[in-house]
Amino acid sequence: MTKTHRTHSPSADGSAEHTAPDETDHFDDHSAPSVGDMQLDERAALRRVQGLSTELTDVTEVEYRQLRLERVVLVGVWTSGTAAQADASMAELAALAETAGSEVLEGLVQRRDKPDAATYIGSGKADELRQVVLATGADTVICDGELTPAQLTALEKVVKVKVIDRTALILDIFAQHATSREGKAQVALAQMEYMLPRLRGWGESMSRQAGGRAGSNGGVGLRGPGETKIETDRRRIRERMAKLRREIKGMKASRDTKRSQRLRNEIPSVAIVGYTNAGKSSLLNALTGSGVLVQNALFATLDPTTRQASFEDGREYVLTDTVGFVRHLPTQLVEAFRSTLEEVTDADLLLHVVDGSDPLPTDQIKAVREVITEVIRENDTTAPPELIVVNKIDAADPVVLTQLRGLLPGAVFVSARTGEGIDELRERLGEIVRRPEVEVDVLVPYSRGDLVARIHADGQILDTTHEEDGTRMRVRVPESLASALVEYAGRG
Repeated sequence: MTKTHRTHSPSADGSAEHTAPDETDHFDDHSAPSVGDMQLDERAALRRVQGLSTELTDVTEVEYRQLRLERVVLVGVWTSGTAAQADASMAELAALAETAGSEVLEGLVQRRDKPDAATYIGSGKADELRQVVLATGADTVICDGELTPAQLTALEKVVKVKVIDRTALILDIFAQHATSREGKAQVALAQMEYMLPRLRGWGESMSRQAGGRAGSNGGVGLRGPGETKIETDRRRIRERMAKLRREIKGMKASRDTKRSQRLRNEIPSVAIVGYTNAGKSSLLNALTGSGVLVQNALFATLDPTTRQASFEDGREYVLTDTVGFVRHLPTQLVEAFRSTLEEVTDADLLLHVVDGSDPLPTDQIKAVREVITEVIRENDTTAPPELIVVNKIDAADPVVLTQLRGLLPGAVFVSARTGEGIDELRERLGEIVRRPEVEVDVLVPYSRGDLVARIHADGQILDTTHEEDGTRMRVRVPESLASALVEYAGRG
């Protein structure tokens, strides 16, 4: 027995939306625009063309057309969990659709033990969905789950408009937001991996044999049936995927060189991880004073951004903003972004940012940890220590914050927008990330200013005085730097 209820578009009445004040934070209007501001203006200038009909005359052509999301109806199957979790999942799907540039008209949720094997929602509900599409004038149906190729085909035949699933929607957002060469290559690879088993075309045309030399007397070895059109396309996609993998591997080598240099210099590395739109980029800006792109949108950041910062005691470290995670993150994306996610495995500390204003923050934490566990397992390494940072406390419900303080002992509560709690966070970072191991007393000649600079950058100065022959310093430094200072130790 099934049960259906509707949830209206979060954009229509605002009830399912939650604002993210620190994600829209801008710097002083009188200052020069940052790189992030310019990227935000460029992204805002790209708008999808409205008013174009996308009703399909031949539903099989869907994979060969530009993905155009305009007026959409959402549909989900509630198989487990509470009603609040089902509504939150649909609200997130609506936010994803709006981030992709669409207008959400209606949301339908169906209670079932499991999705229907044929049409995802069952034949009766598929007919009902067709009536909703006709009544609203929608041109696209988005399903809250990953559909099989057969389910997509069957549902399109009933509703007679384009049907896409959650995975295709996320891939479309990634394609819009990727800016770097590596990011674009990773997204293209993920899209091809998703598209390959779903490749279809115009009716019977894809089954026609290309012919080649099949009808000619080409000689021994050159006679026989040619490839069909769909076989040709699949082969070309596989060739393109192999080329993309080679390119990504080459780009990974460049990043590995930079990472190994940081490790060689023993500069601590902190990776910011968390759910999409939790405020990771805003926190990076608050801790470093940089101006990376900040936008109140899902998956605004795809390319890892690394900035230099300092602990309270003056030691330097690097802070990396990584791609956000989401419930049911497509496996194709985890695979394609593996090289980017290696920043997580090599970090000395994971700064796990949680949106304190989200209705279900603990579900966010669970989803992020699942992805991190998968990445750690694939790289056959151990997970770095984790510090949970609850962000957006200025917009959160005080009751929810009180509950989180009990559930998350040791977490730091901050607002990247107002700056509240940032100083406490800096202090905690300095306490957790390893301190230099060796304490030495050296007299560094004035001619060796380079060594003094290295001590300031990589070590902790406990005491310093200026003498006739040089600078007397009692410092705590890494072993590699201590070996370079050994000839100046114990002088005087």
